[in-house]
Amino acid sequence: MAGNSGNYHEPVELLSEETRNMHRALVTLMEELEAIDWYQQRAEACTDDSLREILLHNKNEEVEHAMMSLEWIRRKSPAFDSMTRTYLFTESPITEIEEEETSGGGAGEGGAHGGGSLGIGSLKGRN
Repeated sequence: MAGNSGNYHEPVELLSEETRNMHRALVTLMEELEAIDWYQQRAEACTDDSLREILLHNKNEEVEHAMMSLEWIRRKSPAFDSMTRTYLFTESPITEIEEEETSGGGAGEGGAHGGGSLGIGSLKGRN
């Protein structure tokens, strides 16, 4: 997958440094996710318990690397930031969260997955 580092869809000289850095981060994330998959498959197929433990350890290291890359992407991209805040660390069925978002009951409006509102309106001026 390392070939993706140079796999730009537009001439690289037309791309900003910001876009090139985002490309680097996205390719890195893809490579880490691929490594996680490979280690998981190898561990599951492995017949030696001690090797399986090493493979699973290595897989978990790749998970750490993937999350570090994802967090960098989130910090640099308002769209990623918004979507991670909507979908991650929630308990509701994922498709219900999307339905709530598209029907206007999103996080910014006191939806079930964040937004900081209980949906009860302002308590200012009440006795």
